[in-house]
Amino acid sequence: MNHLLSFDWLYLIGTISFSISGYLIGARKQYDLLGISILALLTAIGGGLIRDALVGRLPAIFIDAGPVAACFTTLAFAWLIKLHRHSQLFLRRAFIIADSIGLVAFSIAGAQLGLNLELNLFGVAFLGFITAVGGGLVRDMMVNEVPFILHRDFYGTVSIVVATLLFAAHQFGASGGITHWALFLFGLALRLIAHSRDMNLPRADS
Repeated sequence: MNHLLSFDWLYLIGTISFSISGYLIGARKQYDLLGISILALLTAIGGGLIRDALVGRLPAIFIDAGPVAACFTTLAFAWLIKLHRHSQLFLRRAFIIADSIGLVAFSIAGAQLGLNLELNLFGVAFLGFITAVGGGLVRDMMVNEVPFILHRDFYGTVSIVVATLLFAAHQFGASGGITHWALFLFGLALRLIAHSRDMNLPRADS
């Protein structure tokens, strides 16, 4: 049971999900296989690279080959089953679900690193935020699109809420596998509900 609740599983799920979201964007833009692979890889590891640079440590992917292997295995499987040939409605839904899973999983991953480094609330929330949205920012800028975080879908707010709740749970001694997965399910539900109801933060009037 403890193995199933392991944080490593949550991190793996996030990596796979962001790889799929990068793959779907690259396929929609009709990139070649190399272009899709680069886009998916940067989506999956971009946030972690930025996070590790901020805290002054050697990026984890340079030590642990697992995330890169997971990314390319996911790409190979998606290419094999021709995921990009499904209907546009299916692909839009698949993208939102995959991107949401990656967002929440990496929010928790970044926030947990902040807790391990004994950072304050701002530090924990910021590391969770940048880990979650960094890869998506790189992805969207590479394909010349306005990043989600800047204009729609309650996107970055979900990351901040999840990271803040993890910090609060840690203060009460409730951090651990069950807490991680509970926050993951809560954050994913919040993100998908916000998207389905087109919830957005207030915008500046023109």
